[in-house]
Amino acid sequence: MEITLMQPEGLVASPAFSHVAVVPPGATTIYVGGQNGVDTTGAVVSTDAAEQSLHAVENARIALESAGAGLADVISWTVLIRQDADLRAAYGAVASRLARDGAPPLVTAALVAGLGVPGALIEVSAVAAVIRD
Repeated sequence: MEITLMQPEGLVASPAFSHVAVVPPGATTIYVGGQNGVDTTGAVVSTDAAEQSLHAVENARIALESAGAGLADVISWTVLIRQDADLRAAYGAVASRLARDGAPPLVTAALVAGLGVPGALIEVSAVAAVIRD
């Protein structure tokens, strides 16, 4: 039994994302709600997109670990970036943290006018899957 991430022929081939995830019966699926670049009090950590991105991914990692998973178990990311944020800085800061062996996860990204947390420039959510022994 394994979790399969696929990049089917006939769709764009990208080293950054896959198109399909197949999670077999019996695997545990973990959903992480939107995480912003905030500290434990809920305060935005910085006005810098790169720093907020790092903190948002770190918050997602903490959430995943609480459920017995890690960043390498993520099969799908949703990334919302405020339209006035520095997209290159935000992605550049987290790209190495999201790298994994094998096929990359699915990624949905959108530029948005604003986020629910005042001052937030980025919000990430994740779906992870793990096979438990």
